[in-house]
Amino acid sequence: MKKIFLFAFLMILGNTFAQTEGYSTNDDSSKTYYKIFGKGEPLLIINGGPGMNSNGFEGMAKILAETQETIIYDQRGTGKSELKELNSKTISMKIMTEDIEALRKHLKIKKWNILGHSFGGMLASYYATIYPNSINKLVLSSSGGIDLSLLKGPNLIEQNLSKVEKDSMNYWEAKIEKGDTSYAARLGRGRAMAPAYVYDQKYVPIIAERLTQGNSTINGLLWQDMQKINFDCAAKLKSFKNPVLIIQGKEDVISNEIGELAHKTLPNSKLILLENCRHYGWLDAKEKYFGEINSFLKS
Repeated sequence: MKKIFLFAFLMILGNTFAQTEGYSTNDDSSKTYYKIFGKGEPLLIINGGPGMNSNGFEGMAKILAETQETIIYDQRGTGKSELKELNSKTISMKIMTEDIEALRKHLKIKKWNILGHSFGGMLASYYATIYPNSINKLVLSSSGGIDLSLLKGPNLIEQNLSKVEKDSMNYWEAKIEKGDTSYAARLGRGRAMAPAYVYDQKYVPIIAERLTQGNSTINGLLWQDMQKINFDCAAKLKSFKNPVLIIQGKEDVISNEIGELAHKTLPNSKLILLENCRHYGWLDAKEKYFGEINSFLKS
């Protein structure tokens, strides 16, 4: 299950560098690596996975930085946010939430806007239940949800694949489960799964490559933790009165019902379902996606 729901994120390579980069220190003395682009009201972008670094979100951060300050960071154990050990004592939703708050304090930001994509939306929702006073506005982009409904609903990844693609995915999954974690095996699985994530199939090769880059240990630890704590933010989010934008594709691998549940739960929320769009709104519906987010953050 954890592999099926490994929400990968697109790597968009840029030729420019972050205006600022550095490290914040967490409660356990580990370090969180971050990059900052642009100037203005701060927006933290939380990428998904879980178990992936933030490199794939530099492109998004640079576009949104045209009108505000954007911050991306490597979640613990990924990219430059290195950990000596990966286990249930070093990887959990609560610990990752504390990392976000430590980053906010390090940057001396009183309140910030937050955009969480896919698993990043789940982490952003959890952060909102613990540190609601640290947030101005919240964007849930193709979020995995405010509870574990994702694991109980239909498998939209498989439904978005042809029989040949499903057979190929199952073939490579079996090889990986038997111990073949080579790049060739991971890329084979990525090529089979990638068509489910985008409406415009020209992006499949880039997404397939990104799908090879997740840390399966971190991914597994976080899904285990969410099931252990019975991840459910609904009760606390009912009292979260700040503005929330929920945006996802009509043909997303995240069901529309998950977005609708968040919309019904969050009292000051708006739900946007993008036409001809799956999991990557900034690819399949770039103008509409960025237009809705910028309008929401400026309002």
